[in-house]
Amino acid sequence: QVQLVESGGGLVQPGGSLTPPCAAPGFSFSYYDMAWYPQATGKQREFVARISSGWIPNYADSVEGRFTISRDNGIRTVVLQMDSLRPEDTAVYYCNAESTDYWGQGTQVTVSS
Repeated sequence: QVQLVESGGGLVQPGGSLTPPCAAPGFSFSYYDMAWYPQATGKQREFVARISSGWIPNYADSVEGRFTISRDNGIRTVVLQMDSLRPEDTAVYYCNAESTDYWGQGTQVTVSS
């Protein structure tokens, strides 16, 4: 049973930062592209960031220059560094091993003053 575990969400003021990790113990992590998909209330999950198995990142236009995705294959973790947060970034953030049905349970990020 593959399990992805997100953590590190919370409440932050506009302009603040959060760095949620996603851990994937017992998973052939290094072979997969990994991505983050936030889901705001009443909306579908939307892609924001991906890092390939070859360490190449790419981002949605809405977060380019504000978010940075990284991975550590040794500890099977992908991290989303989120800076200059905006109220519209508020969502549950899900981690996904792309091309699979492996998803975490999500971590809530709320940006509000």
